[in-house]
Amino acid sequence: MIELNQLFNLTNLFVLPFWTMMVFLPNWQWTQKIMKSYVIFLPLIFVYIYLFITGLNSESIEILSNPKLTDLAQVFSNPNITFAGWVHFLVLDLFLGRYIYWQGQTEKIWTIHSLILCLFAGPIGFLSHIITRFIQLSLIQKTEAETV
Repeated sequence: MIELNQLFNLTNLFVLPFWTMMVFLPNWQWTQKIMKSYVIFLPLIFVYIYLFITGLNSESIEILSNPKLTDLAQVFSNPNITFAGWVHFLVLDLFLGRYIYWQGQTEKIWTIHSLILCLFAGPIGFLSHIITRFIQLSLIQKTEAETV
């Protein structure tokens, strides 16, 4: 059986090729093919399910059903639950990055900075994308209005 720390390292490494492709090779046909699929999420989802199930006990289930901050801190002191929370971040940040990537591809929006921010802090990367999209679409509309 693989040790928890090794699995942790593998999950962190697992997402890096996808982020690398979206940031540095966004127009490459293999990036587009791979990012069209939801299959990329399945290994992480299976790791999450495993960690979630093995980390839960009756006490943690009770705490998670009616969470309080101090109780959550106690539950997250369990390495399996902490790791499950980390995988949760990895999956959702990658999903959000994929969304930003595809919106950039379909609407020709510049996304490199937003994807990099999303890799490290998903909500900040998403905010960056929202602002970038608004500015870029506003400039396009202004340019189109001036040429009419």
